[in-house]
Amino acid sequence: MSEKKEAGILYLVGTPIGNLEDVSFRVLRVLKEVDLIAAEDTRHTRKLLSHYDIHTPLTSFFEHNERKKTAYIIEKIKEGKNVALVSKAGMPCVSDPGVYLVEKAVEEKIRIVPVPGPSALLLALVVSGLPTESFVFEGFLGRTKKERVKKLKLLSQERRTIVIYEAPHRIKKLLPEIREILGDRRIVVARELTKKFEEVIRGKVSEVEEVFSGREPKGEFTLVIEGAK
Repeated sequence: MSEKKEAGILYLVGTPIGNLEDVSFRVLRVLKEVDLIAAEDTRHTRKLLSHYDIHTPLTSFFEHNERKKTAYIIEKIKEGKNVALVSKAGMPCVSDPGVYLVEKAVEEKIRIVPVPGPSALLLALVVSGLPTESFVFEGFLGRTKKERVKKLKLLSQERRTIVIYEAPHRIKKLLPEIREILGDRRIVVARELTKKFEEVIRGKVSEVEEVFSGREPKGEFTLVIEGAK
């Protein structure tokens, strides 16, 4: 009778959100040593791996194939393989795929090891100048105005600092919605954090609206909003 193999490990690996120097020795070691890397964007991850001369096999793992690929990854880990999950940037499972995989790994009693890395929400929060001792993270508020307005109304009495993500093509729509529902309170818009064109814009919501009135927003955006008084 063949001996049953010991299950492998699922690593949740944080990767740079822009600057490739923002990677730890431990992250590089794990990415080199695992048997497989499950990546949200294989082309993007391949740039990181190539930069550090890492040749570990890749498999795609994104929003629309997460459930199908979860079964495949769980099976590989049960066979004794070690798998690293990475998102396009930052920590997996935070407004990125991975929650379902982790849930199933927990059910299967698979060992899960987090390997820390950069996080846009924390970087934006600490550079904002707004209170950091208590905050709430809401991710993306929604693609439609109806979804965004509904979330903003729920947040209108939130006293903690609010952190959200937004796509560049929706910033000009979101800012007036924030002002109308939350009021003209202090806000910080962090753009392209750790990258060449990093920018942090601080002011009242109306002032930040004015900044973007004459230009087309580009890049990755994190918004930090003052809590209700």
